[in-house]
Amino acid sequence: MEQLSSKIYKKEFVDTFAGDDSGTLTPRQTPGVLYSKAKPTPVEKVTLLTWSDTLANELGIAKPTEQQDIDILGGNRVTDSMYPYAACYAGHQFGNWAGQLGDGRAITLGEWEAADGKTWELQLKGAGLTPYSRRADGRAVLRSSVREYLMSEAMHYLGVPTTRALSLVSTGEPVLRDMFYNGNAAYEPGAVVMRVAPSFLRFGNFEMLNARKEHDNLRQLVDWTISRYYPHITGEDKVIDWFKEVVDRTAKLMVEWMRVGFVHGVMNTDNMSILGLTIDYGPYSFVDNFDPNFTPNTTDLPGRRYAFGKQPSIGYWNLGALAGALLPLADKDKLVETLESFKDVYWTEYYAMMGRKLGLDQVSQLDRDLISQFEKTLTEIQPDMTIFFQLLIDLPLSVEGEEAVADHFKQALYDDLSAEQKTAFYTLISNYLERLNTNKIRRSDSQEMMRKANPRFVLRNYLLHQAIEGLEKGDDVLFVKLQEAIKEPYSDKFDEFFQTRPEWASQKAGCSMLSCSS
Repeated sequence: MEQLSSKIYKKEFVDTFAGDDSGTLTPRQTPGVLYSKAKPTPVEKVTLLTWSDTLANELGIAKPTEQQDIDILGGNRVTDSMYPYAACYAGHQFGNWAGQLGDGRAITLGEWEAADGKTWELQLKGAGLTPYSRRADGRAVLRSSVREYLMSEAMHYLGVPTTRALSLVSTGEPVLRDMFYNGNAAYEPGAVVMRVAPSFLRFGNFEMLNARKEHDNLRQLVDWTISRYYPHITGEDKVIDWFKEVVDRTAKLMVEWMRVGFVHGVMNTDNMSILGLTIDYGPYSFVDNFDPNFTPNTTDLPGRRYAFGKQPSIGYWNLGALAGALLPLADKDKLVETLESFKDVYWTEYYAMMGRKLGLDQVSQLDRDLISQFEKTLTEIQPDMTIFFQLLIDLPLSVEGEEAVADHFKQALYDDLSAEQKTAFYTLISNYLERLNTNKIRRSDSQEMMRKANPRFVLRNYLLHQAIEGLEKGDDVLFVKLQEAIKEPYSDKFDEFFQTRPEWASQKAGCSMLSCSS
């Protein structure tokens, strides 16, 4: 295990590409470069709040005990081998071209090489102003930092591709924030998350270079990305072959989000990972009641572009924007053909995933119709998604009558069912049981498959809100308990959280919807 302060960091991205080495933090346009040097702005006092032992062990990083190592986690110390920078990228935000964006409150310190030879970018979120901060201050508050730290780790344990979080520190300084952009700004405690990924490259990095017609830089970035992260791809058509892998990874990521009920909330192209990772945790949420039209982002109203059920189509749209950025390097027809493959990949993976959630031995065309019936009926009834699928695992193979079905799933219901809803629910479950009885695998094997596909614990927004309120008052009991619960989302070990969203949380600020700044 190595100390953060004694490690010799790599900086291959910086060494490979053109950058602005001035270190000037004044927000500005930076044509011709892929990054700008950005040294973190020191804070009053860096205090370690929590540390991911699991991730640290994987990377070979010793838990910091000396202040000189803790200071690195908050930006108060930069070692000699580090080269702190903010990346330059662009993006489409809510479907509209936004031009240059860049790391407005994220600063990459360097690349940590683990014992297995893999390298990981160490990035501070909330460490101060960068040239891409525009009108913001580059800081982060405890509220948003707790959300990023816990959720990125929660997604990892759910088995969803994601960036990770190594540490969370407080800064000892207040930060002014207007949570809902409604003129009610208030000071909140400041914090910094150190997040970790093989790369934080986004679709927007490539869009920026194409938009500026920096085609040499674009080709260099594509070639470097392929050789570094997709080294198995070679040959004359490597740009198309690489784009195909990005399409496949993105499609599979969308399937995973749908499996666990995750809603990103702000699927702009600058928030889409070139490695198919979940990246940039802002106004996210898990769905409570099954509503494909649910968005956790107040900025996404009223259009609900990034609603739960629209995420796959937005993934496809965003890939289209990436394909457009690659036009100078590849044949248009091949790019279009590759983009269109998203649909087959997504639906094939989606139906296979739903088959596992439902415990089916295989998924036929008739089973696809059954899955569609599930989607339609659940949308009408809107039971709690997580609890519904848990109760489905233990459904008796024979349930007589509408009342018996409603009673079995009562724990998952937010509202009493109408007569029509009871009938539709009973019809669905009857059809499902009829299909289940044709399974060629044992019931116990079917149930085990379902337990692995359906989480029993998800990190709901109201739990996060309660944990954050506790931390702000100096009480970390719930925060510590949630850190343990996220590590075992498929077990019943934390069934104290196995309940529907409480009524008070439906309208309370920060429990159901948040803004992009969250």
